[in-house]
Amino acid sequence: MSLYRVHFKWKEKEVSLSARQLDLTHPYFVSIKDLVFPNKPKLIFDPQEDELRRAFSEADHLMIPFQTVSLIEELNDSESSKIMQFPNGKEEEETDE
Repeated sequence: MSLYRVHFKWKEKEVSLSARQLDLTHPYFVSIKDLVFPNKPKLIFDPQEDELRRAFSEADHLMIPFQTVSLIEELNDSESSKIMQFPNGKEEEETDE
């Protein structure tokens, strides 16, 4: 099963959330469901991760405006990342170099 990591701007900061389901069919939003937060005990406290957990951990479904999204990664079970092309509404020309 794939895991998606969405990087976006929130409160003037670049943040990322991980989720099991991602839907790019809405014309103005990236739909994120089944958020995944790390549950491993840590020795070092990350205030940004804690803020995201408090803000989004009880959400069942997030709709993030596509203008704020900078990158979407698809991670497989082995945790290697694959960058997905984000549809920006423009047709891009392919060039052979």
